[in-house]
Amino acid sequence: MKGFHLRRILAASIVVIALAAVAAVLVTTAGGSKSTSKATLTLYSGQHPQTVNAIVSAFEKATGISVAVRQDDEGVLAAQIMQEGSHSPADLFMTENSPALEALGTRGLLAKVAPSTLAKTSARYSSSRKDWEGVSARVSTIVYNTDKLKKSQLPKSVLDLAQPKWKGKLALAPTETDFQPIVTAVAARYGKARAEQWLSGIRSNASGHIYPDNESLVSQVNSGQVQLGVINNYYWYRLRDEVGASKVHSAAALFAPGDAGYVIDVAGAGALKSSKHAVEAQKFLAFLVGPVAQKILATDESYEYPLGSGVKTTKDLIPFATLRPDPITVKQLGTGELAINLLRSASLL
Repeated sequence: MKGFHLRRILAASIVVIALAAVAAVLVTTAGGSKSTSKATLTLYSGQHPQTVNAIVSAFEKATGISVAVRQDDEGVLAAQIMQEGSHSPADLFMTENSPALEALGTRGLLAKVAPSTLAKTSARYSSSRKDWEGVSARVSTIVYNTDKLKKSQLPKSVLDLAQPKWKGKLALAPTETDFQPIVTAVAARYGKARAEQWLSGIRSNASGHIYPDNESLVSQVNSGQVQLGVINNYYWYRLRDEVGASKVHSAAALFAPGDAGYVIDVAGAGALKSSKHAVEAQKFLAFLVGPVAQKILATDESYEYPLGSGVKTTKDLIPFATLRPDPITVKQLGTGELAINLLRSASLL
Protein backbone atom coordinates (compact mmCIF):
# COMPACT_ATOMS: atom_id res chain seq x y z
CA MET A 1 0.00 0.00 0.00
CA LYS A 2 1.37 3.42 -0.92
CA GLY A 3 3.27 5.75 1.39
CA PHE A 4 3.57 3.65 4.52
CA HIS A 5 6.98 2.73 5.95
CA LEU A 6 7.88 -0.06 8.32
CA ARG A 7 9.40 2.48 10.69
CA ARG A 8 5.86 3.37 11.65
CA ILE A 9 5.42 -0.22 12.75
CA LEU A 10 8.41 -0.01 15.00
CA ALA A 11 7.62 3.39 16.56
CA ALA A 12 8.01 3.36 20.32
CA SER A 13 4.82 5.29 20.94
CA ILE A 14 1.60 5.19 18.97
CA VAL A 15 -1.26 7.58 19.57
CA VAL A 16 -4.25 5.80 21.09
CA ILE A 17 -7.48 6.59 19.31
CA ALA A 18 -10.61 7.29 21.32
CA LEU A 19 -13.36 5.64 19.38
CA ALA A 20 -16.33 4.35 21.39
CA ALA A 21 -17.83 1.01 20.40
CA VAL A 22 -21.45 1.27 19.29
CA ALA A 23 -23.89 -0.79 21.40
CA ALA A 24 -25.46 -3.69 19.52
CA VAL A 25 -29.05 -4.80 19.36
CA LEU A 26 -28.68 -8.38 18.18
CA VAL A 27 -31.78 -9.72 16.53
CA THR A 28 -31.63 -13.24 15.10
CA THR A 29 -33.07 -13.53 11.61
CA ALA A 30 -34.20 -16.67 9.83
CA GLY A 31 -33.61 -17.95 6.32
CA GLY A 32 -30.45 -15.91 5.61
CA SER A 33 -32.34 -12.60 5.30
CA LYS A 34 -30.73 -9.26 6.14
CA SER A 35 -29.85 -8.64 9.78
CA THR A 36 -31.98 -6.14 11.71
CA SER A 37 -29.09 -5.43 14.10
CA LYS A 38 -28.25 -1.78 14.66
CA ALA A 39 -24.63 -2.61 15.41
CA THR A 40 -21.85 -0.94 13.47
CA LEU A 41 -18.75 -3.07 13.04
CA THR A 42 -15.38 -1.34 13.26
CA LEU A 43 -12.82 -2.79 10.88
CA TYR A 44 -9.14 -1.97 11.22
CA SER A 45 -7.76 -2.60 7.74
CA GLY A 46 -4.23 -2.71 6.34
CA GLN A 47 -5.46 -4.12 3.02
CA HIS A 48 -5.85 -2.20 -0.24
CA PRO A 49 -8.53 0.47 0.32
CA GLN A 50 -10.27 -0.01 -3.03
CA THR A 51 -10.65 -3.75 -2.43
CA VAL A 52 -11.83 -3.36 1.16
CA ASN A 53 -14.32 -0.65 0.22
CA ALA A 54 -15.85 -2.83 -2.49
CA ILE A 55 -16.17 -5.81 -0.13
CA VAL A 56 -17.59 -3.70 2.71
CA SER A 57 -20.17 -2.17 0.38
CA ALA A 58 -21.27 -5.61 -0.81
CA PHE A 59 -21.44 -6.91 2.77
CA GLU A 60 -23.55 -3.97 3.95
CA LYS A 61 -25.93 -4.45 1.02
CA ALA A 62 -26.24 -8.18 1.64
CA THR A 63 -26.67 -8.07 5.42
CA GLY A 64 -27.82 -4.61 6.46
CA ILE A 65 -24.90 -4.46 8.91
CA SER A 66 -22.86 -1.25 8.79
CA VAL A 67 -19.05 -1.32 8.78
CA ALA A 68 -16.80 1.62 9.71
CA VAL A 69 -13.31 1.20 8.27
CA ARG A 70 -10.13 2.59 9.78
CA GLN A 71 -7.36 2.33 7.18
CA ASP A 72 -3.63 2.41 8.03
CA ASP A 73 -0.47 0.33 7.78
CA GLU A 74 -1.14 -3.14 9.19
CA GLY A 75 1.80 -2.91 11.57
CA VAL A 76 0.57 0.39 12.98
CA LEU A 77 -2.89 -1.09 13.47
CA ALA A 78 -1.58 -4.27 15.09
CA ALA A 79 0.44 -2.19 17.55
CA GLN A 80 -2.65 -0.07 18.18
CA ILE A 81 -4.75 -3.10 19.02
CA MET A 82 -2.06 -4.46 21.34
CA GLN A 83 -2.00 -1.14 23.18
CA GLU A 84 -5.78 -0.94 23.37
CA GLY A 85 -6.04 -4.52 24.58
CA SER A 86 -9.48 -5.62 25.74
CA HIS A 87 -10.74 -2.04 25.34
CA SER A 88 -10.08 -1.85 21.62
CA PRO A 89 -13.00 -0.39 19.65
CA ALA A 90 -12.06 -2.65 16.75
CA ASP A 91 -14.24 -5.66 16.00
CA LEU A 92 -12.19 -6.95 13.08
CA PHE A 93 -8.65 -6.78 11.74
CA MET A 94 -7.74 -7.31 8.08
CA THR A 95 -4.18 -7.41 6.75
CA GLU A 96 -2.07 -7.77 3.61
CA ASN A 97 0.32 -10.21 5.31
CA SER A 98 -0.02 -12.89 7.96
CA PRO A 99 2.59 -11.77 10.55
CA ALA A 100 0.46 -8.93 11.93
CA LEU A 101 -2.41 -11.37 12.54
CA GLU A 102 -0.05 -13.89 14.08
CA ALA A 103 1.23 -11.21 16.42
CA LEU A 104 -2.27 -10.66 17.76
CA GLY A 105 -3.14 -14.35 17.80
CA THR A 106 -0.12 -15.33 19.84
CA ARG A 107 -1.16 -12.73 22.42
CA GLY A 108 -4.65 -14.20 22.71
CA LEU A 109 -6.40 -11.15 21.26
CA LEU A 110 -8.31 -12.91 18.47
CA ALA A 111 -11.51 -14.96 18.68
CA LYS A 112 -11.85 -18.39 17.11
CA VAL A 113 -13.22 -18.36 13.57
CA ALA A 114 -16.34 -20.45 12.96
CA PRO A 115 -15.41 -23.92 11.61
CA SER A 116 -17.83 -23.54 8.69
CA THR A 117 -16.00 -20.36 7.67
CA LEU A 118 -12.53 -21.89 7.94
CA ALA A 119 -13.72 -24.79 5.80
CA LYS A 120 -14.06 -22.43 2.82
CA THR A 121 -10.28 -22.09 2.46
CA SER A 122 -7.33 -24.45 2.72
CA ALA A 123 -6.13 -24.88 6.31
CA ARG A 124 -2.61 -24.20 4.99
CA TYR A 125 -3.47 -20.52 4.57
CA SER A 126 -5.15 -19.90 7.92
CA SER A 127 -4.05 -19.82 11.55
CA SER A 128 -3.16 -23.16 13.12
CA ARG A 129 -4.91 -21.80 16.24
CA LYS A 130 -8.00 -21.23 14.09
CA ASP A 131 -8.23 -17.59 15.17
CA TRP A 132 -7.79 -15.93 11.77
CA GLU A 133 -8.60 -16.92 8.19
CA GLY A 134 -6.71 -16.65 4.93
CA VAL A 135 -8.60 -14.49 2.43
CA SER A 136 -6.28 -13.92 -0.54
CA ALA A 137 -2.66 -14.50 -1.55
CA ARG A 138 0.23 -13.04 -3.50
CA VAL A 139 3.58 -14.43 -4.56
CA SER A 140 7.02 -12.82 -4.34
CA THR A 141 8.67 -12.27 -7.72
CA ILE A 142 11.66 -10.72 -9.43
CA VAL A 143 10.92 -7.57 -11.40
CA TYR A 144 13.54 -6.79 -14.04
CA ASN A 145 14.18 -4.28 -16.79
CA THR A 146 13.78 -6.06 -20.11
CA ASP A 147 16.06 -3.60 -21.96
CA LYS A 148 18.96 -4.44 -19.64
CA LEU A 149 18.44 -8.09 -18.74
CA LYS A 150 17.21 -11.24 -20.45
CA LYS A 151 15.13 -13.69 -18.49
CA SER A 152 17.91 -16.27 -18.88
CA GLN A 153 20.27 -13.92 -17.00
CA LEU A 154 18.10 -13.71 -13.88
CA PRO A 155 19.21 -15.30 -10.59
CA LYS A 156 17.66 -18.66 -9.80
CA SER A 157 17.83 -18.09 -6.04
CA VAL A 158 17.23 -15.06 -3.87
CA LEU A 159 20.62 -15.82 -2.28
CA ASP A 160 22.30 -15.06 -5.61
CA LEU A 161 21.31 -11.41 -5.23
CA ALA A 162 24.14 -11.04 -2.69
CA GLN A 163 26.74 -11.96 -5.32
CA PRO A 164 29.11 -9.14 -6.43
CA LYS A 165 27.78 -9.32 -10.01
CA TRP A 166 24.61 -7.53 -8.87
CA LYS A 167 26.36 -4.63 -7.19
CA GLY A 168 24.73 -1.37 -8.28
CA LYS A 169 22.06 -3.28 -10.19
CA LEU A 170 19.75 -4.37 -7.36
CA ALA A 171 16.84 -2.39 -5.88
CA LEU A 172 15.40 -2.99 -2.41
CA ALA A 173 12.43 -1.73 -0.40
CA PRO A 174 13.34 -3.28 2.97
CA THR A 175 10.90 -1.21 5.04
CA GLU A 176 7.96 -2.82 3.20
CA THR A 177 6.27 -5.53 5.26
CA ASP A 178 6.13 -7.62 2.05
CA PHE A 179 9.89 -8.14 2.31
CA GLN A 180 9.76 -9.64 5.81
CA PRO A 181 8.47 -13.10 4.78
CA ILE A 182 11.41 -13.54 2.40
CA VAL A 183 13.87 -12.70 5.17
CA THR A 184 12.10 -15.16 7.48
CA ALA A 185 12.15 -17.86 4.79
CA VAL A 186 15.89 -17.40 4.22
CA ALA A 187 16.56 -17.64 7.98
CA ALA A 188 14.32 -20.71 8.31
CA ARG A 189 16.11 -22.48 5.46
CA TYR A 190 19.72 -21.46 6.07
CA GLY A 191 19.91 -20.19 9.65
CA LYS A 192 20.32 -16.72 11.14
CA ALA A 193 24.04 -16.41 10.46
CA ARG A 194 23.60 -17.11 6.73
CA ALA A 195 20.61 -14.76 6.61
CA GLU A 196 22.67 -11.97 8.19
CA GLN A 197 25.46 -12.54 5.67
CA TRP A 198 22.95 -12.46 2.81
CA LEU A 199 21.34 -9.24 4.05
CA SER A 200 24.75 -7.60 4.32
CA GLY A 201 25.46 -8.59 0.71
CA ILE A 202 22.21 -7.31 -0.74
CA ARG A 203 22.45 -4.07 1.24
CA SER A 204 25.86 -3.47 -0.35
CA ASN A 205 24.59 -4.38 -3.82
CA ALA A 206 21.55 -2.09 -3.48
CA SER A 207 23.52 0.91 -2.25
CA GLY A 208 21.98 3.97 -3.88
CA HIS A 209 18.86 2.02 -4.84
CA ILE A 210 17.07 1.51 -1.54
CA TYR A 211 13.49 2.79 -1.82
CA PRO A 212 10.73 3.55 0.69
CA ASP A 213 8.11 1.36 -1.01
CA ASN A 214 7.54 -1.19 -3.74
CA GLU A 215 5.77 1.31 -5.99
CA SER A 216 8.98 3.34 -6.17
CA LEU A 217 11.07 0.21 -6.68
CA VAL A 218 9.07 -1.14 -9.61
CA SER A 219 8.91 2.31 -11.21
CA GLN A 220 12.70 2.68 -11.01
CA VAL A 221 13.23 -0.76 -12.52
CA ASN A 222 10.77 0.00 -15.31
CA SER A 223 12.53 3.30 -16.11
CA GLY A 224 15.94 1.61 -16.24
CA GLN A 225 17.42 3.41 -13.24
CA VAL A 226 18.14 -0.04 -11.80
CA GLN A 227 18.05 -3.51 -13.32
CA LEU A 228 16.07 -5.72 -10.93
CA GLY A 229 14.42 -6.05 -7.54
CA VAL A 230 12.12 -8.29 -5.49
CA ILE A 231 8.44 -7.44 -5.03
CA ASN A 232 5.05 -9.05 -4.58
CA ASN A 233 3.50 -9.85 -7.94
CA TYR A 234 0.71 -7.29 -7.92
CA TYR A 235 3.01 -4.24 -7.96
CA TRP A 236 4.20 -4.99 -11.48
CA TYR A 237 0.67 -5.65 -12.79
CA ARG A 238 -0.61 -2.43 -11.26
CA LEU A 239 2.29 -0.48 -12.82
CA ARG A 240 1.38 -1.96 -16.19
CA ASP A 241 -2.22 -0.82 -15.75
CA GLU A 242 -1.09 2.63 -14.64
CA VAL A 243 1.42 3.46 -17.39
CA GLY A 244 -0.01 1.36 -20.23
CA ALA A 245 1.56 -1.59 -22.05
CA SER A 246 3.49 0.61 -24.49
CA LYS A 247 5.44 2.18 -21.62
CA VAL A 248 6.32 -1.08 -19.89
CA HIS A 249 10.02 -1.92 -20.08
CA SER A 250 9.99 -4.55 -17.37
CA ALA A 251 8.62 -7.99 -16.57
CA ALA A 252 8.01 -10.23 -13.56
CA ALA A 253 9.60 -13.66 -13.11
CA LEU A 254 9.74 -16.32 -10.41
CA PHE A 255 12.74 -17.73 -8.60
CA ALA A 256 13.43 -21.45 -8.97
CA PRO A 257 10.74 -23.76 -7.52
CA GLY A 258 11.04 -24.07 -3.76
CA ASP A 259 13.50 -21.21 -3.40
CA ALA A 260 13.38 -19.14 -0.20
CA GLY A 261 12.67 -16.06 -2.33
CA TYR A 262 9.57 -17.70 -3.81
CA VAL A 263 7.09 -17.14 -0.99
CA ILE A 264 3.30 -17.13 -0.82
CA ASP A 265 2.12 -14.15 1.24
CA VAL A 266 -1.33 -14.55 2.76
CA ALA A 267 -3.73 -11.69 3.41
CA GLY A 268 -6.19 -12.55 6.14
CA ALA A 269 -8.69 -11.39 8.72
CA GLY A 270 -9.72 -12.12 12.26
CA ALA A 271 -12.28 -10.96 14.84
CA LEU A 272 -11.11 -9.50 18.11
CA LYS A 273 -11.93 -11.48 21.21
CA SER A 274 -13.00 -8.23 22.87
CA SER A 275 -15.57 -7.39 20.18
CA LYS A 276 -19.03 -6.54 21.50
CA HIS A 277 -20.50 -7.57 18.17
CA ALA A 278 -19.24 -11.13 17.92
CA VAL A 279 -22.18 -12.45 15.87
CA GLU A 280 -21.87 -9.74 13.23
CA ALA A 281 -18.09 -10.03 13.19
CA GLN A 282 -18.34 -13.74 12.41
CA LYS A 283 -20.78 -12.93 9.60
CA PHE A 284 -18.21 -10.58 8.09
CA LEU A 285 -15.49 -13.24 8.28
CA ALA A 286 -17.77 -15.73 6.56
CA PHE A 287 -18.60 -13.15 3.88
CA LEU A 288 -14.91 -12.49 3.18
CA VAL A 289 -14.32 -16.09 2.08
CA GLY A 290 -17.72 -16.50 0.47
CA PRO A 291 -18.33 -16.26 -3.29
CA VAL A 292 -19.33 -12.57 -3.45
CA ALA A 293 -16.22 -11.18 -1.74
CA GLN A 294 -13.94 -13.71 -3.39
CA LYS A 295 -15.26 -12.73 -6.84
CA ILE A 296 -14.49 -9.09 -6.01
CA LEU A 297 -10.93 -10.14 -5.23
CA ALA A 298 -10.82 -12.19 -8.43
CA THR A 299 -11.78 -9.25 -10.65
CA ASP A 300 -10.58 -6.02 -9.05
CA GLU A 301 -7.27 -4.21 -9.49
CA SER A 302 -5.56 -5.76 -6.47
CA TYR A 303 -4.19 -8.66 -8.57
CA GLU A 304 -4.40 -11.09 -5.68
CA TYR A 305 -5.35 -14.74 -5.70
CA PRO A 306 -8.72 -15.50 -4.03
CA LEU A 307 -8.38 -18.32 -1.49
CA GLY A 308 -11.98 -19.14 -0.62
CA SER A 309 -15.08 -20.82 -2.02
CA GLY A 310 -13.27 -22.24 -5.04
CA VAL A 311 -13.16 -18.87 -6.81
CA LYS A 312 -10.31 -18.33 -9.29
CA THR A 313 -8.83 -15.04 -10.45
CA THR A 314 -9.90 -13.64 -13.80
CA LYS A 315 -6.65 -11.69 -14.09
CA ASP A 316 -3.73 -12.87 -16.23
CA LEU A 317 -1.71 -14.10 -13.28
CA ILE A 318 0.28 -17.31 -13.26
CA PRO A 319 -2.32 -19.93 -12.22
CA PHE A 320 -2.19 -20.38 -8.46
CA ALA A 321 -2.28 -24.17 -8.70
CA THR A 322 0.94 -24.15 -10.77
CA LEU A 323 3.00 -22.13 -8.27
CA ARG A 324 5.84 -24.04 -6.59
CA PRO A 325 6.90 -21.81 -3.69
CA ASP A 326 9.05 -22.39 -0.65
CA PRO A 327 7.02 -24.73 1.59
CA ILE A 328 7.20 -22.38 4.58
CA THR A 329 3.86 -22.08 6.39
CA VAL A 330 2.12 -19.05 7.89
CA LYS A 331 2.95 -20.47 11.31
CA GLN A 332 6.64 -20.60 10.41
CA LEU A 333 6.49 -17.07 9.01
CA GLY A 334 5.34 -16.15 12.49
CA THR A 335 4.95 -12.62 13.81
CA GLY A 336 7.69 -11.05 11.69
CA GLU A 337 9.84 -10.35 14.75
CA LEU A 338 12.75 -12.46 13.51
CA ALA A 339 12.80 -10.66 10.16
CA ILE A 340 12.60 -7.24 11.81
CA ASN A 341 15.53 -8.06 14.11
CA LEU A 342 17.62 -9.32 11.20
CA LEU A 343 16.82 -6.26 9.09
CA ARG A 344 17.73 -3.98 11.98
CA SER A 345 21.00 -5.85 12.48
CA ALA A 346 21.80 -5.35 8.80
CA SER A 347 21.01 -1.60 9.08
CA LEU A 348 18.16 -1.99 6.60
CA LEU A 349 15.63 -0.58 9.09
